[in-house]
Amino acid sequence: MSAGEDQSMDGNVAIPALPEERARPAVQLRRRRFLDMSDVRVFATSLTAPAQFVLLFIIMFPLLAEVYISLTAWTPTRGGDWTQAYRFWDWGRNYVEIFRDIAFWQALGRTFLIAGVAVALEFLLGLGIAFLFLDEFPGKRVFYALMLVPMMIVPAVAGYVFWLFFQSNGPLNAIISILIGQPFTLTWLANDVTAMIAVIVAEVWEWTPLMFLIMLSGLVGLPEDQMRAATMLGATSWQKFRYLMLPMLKPIIIIALVIRGMEAVKIFDMVYLMTQGGPAQATETISIYMYKIAFQQVRWSYAAAAAMTILVIMTILASYALRPLQTPQREAA
Repeated sequence: MSAGEDQSMDGNVAIPALPEERARPAVQLRRRRFLDMSDVRVFATSLTAPAQFVLLFIIMFPLLAEVYISLTAWTPTRGGDWTQAYRFWDWGRNYVEIFRDIAFWQALGRTFLIAGVAVALEFLLGLGIAFLFLDEFPGKRVFYALMLVPMMIVPAVAGYVFWLFFQSNGPLNAIISILIGQPFTLTWLANDVTAMIAVIVAEVWEWTPLMFLIMLSGLVGLPEDQMRAATMLGATSWQKFRYLMLPMLKPIIIIALVIRGMEAVKIFDMVYLMTQGGPAQATETISIYMYKIAFQQVRWSYAAAAAMTILVIMTILASYALRPLQTPQREAA
């Protein structure tokens, strides 16, 4: 009699086992393995699965809700909550309007201008200051702590401080008046060019410490034996930087620029407190533009479509910016 058969009470007739009974030992085995955690993969999956599901929900639910709202003409003033936005379905007319909206693209261009200039200056200043901190000097720990102070200040507070700093009767004009020996009362935040300069200066002041930390960590991690060998071979400081340090710092530099660039594009509170996007729209960034669309004009579906458009643009730019990091990996493979 096979193992999959049962014997009747008189022992003469063998009755085949049901399929459920045949599958029961395998199910019990899998259940036992799961409960006993004898398999490393099962154990690791059981530990990380809840967090992965929660993280996936946190990421995907707002994204899908935003896509859903962007394909409608729903606003809170039209009645009903966002779950009833399907009643105002318009098949993505918001996206067509965005491509025709000159104000949207102008705001996006100003944002890229501020972010591009600010991040470039932050990188150059951070790298230069990081080189200074490679050597020992008196009070290095104190200066190191002072370098990190701007980054620790809330952007809203920093924006208010720089708003005071650039007033016509503020500290900056007072310092310039002392230097030139006559009264100087330039209204920095009332002029298109000077207001843009003021915003960039405030952004650079607050986030240069972050670039400084990243560059300093990269420089400290460079192999010293290669630096010493280059020095013994007669390489100058510029040659060591150009042919040794810069290639080895390339991955760190790219990651730092991408991360800082994505954060700079989201600039809002500092600009809003300093200029509120003015004068006129001279410093209106994309975040301020979307704030006005969503909360002043109450066009939530249009703001959702604008946010999705920016997400696509930033994803494409980030993928191209990170491509140099993927090329060496493909060549090594």
